[in-house]
Amino acid sequence: MGNIVAIVGRPNVGKSTLFNRLTQTRDAIIHESSGVTRDRNYGTVNWNGYDFSLIDTGGYVVNSEDIFEEEIRKQAMLAIEEADSIIFMVDVVSGITDLDDAVAGLLRKSKKKVFLVANKVDNSERFYDATFFYKFGLGEVFPVSSITGSGTGDLLDKVVESFIDGPVETEEPDIPKF
Repeated sequence: MGNIVAIVGRPNVGKSTLFNRLTQTRDAIIHESSGVTRDRNYGTVNWNGYDFSLIDTGGYVVNSEDIFEEEIRKQAMLAIEEADSIIFMVDVVSGITDLDDAVAGLLRKSKKKVFLVANKVDNSERFYDATFFYKFGLGEVFPVSSITGSGTGDLLDKVVESFIDGPVETEEPDIPKF
């Protein structure tokens, strides 16, 4: 499978919740505490006949003296290098932070396709707040709620549209017609 998508962003924006939603598993541990996801976590997503690999990463943190946060950052960097495209997740409730700016700058330099996802859009007011993230200059902003799944279909439609390979098709037997 050649299509690999990594989910990156700062801690506690809902990356693991989105991973579980899209892979239809509970493989990623979800907790309010920062630093629960430390290594890259891999899963498979199927959307409208397309299969792709999805990588969950820990929260990206810079200039931390915590050895674990430094290692988590390295794992996120490896996922970015490995991926064909990136889901950059931000939190509409807390708005734009310095860490979000740092990740956006890193992703602009990566030259990879980036899908900017504003998470926690659980009501109409938050839907409009998601427009603030256009500031990053990364293109379209996808307002989603990882918990309810709202908006994830539109996101997945665009993700699979960016793949070079066509959908996985099962071959139908050649039955003669009489």
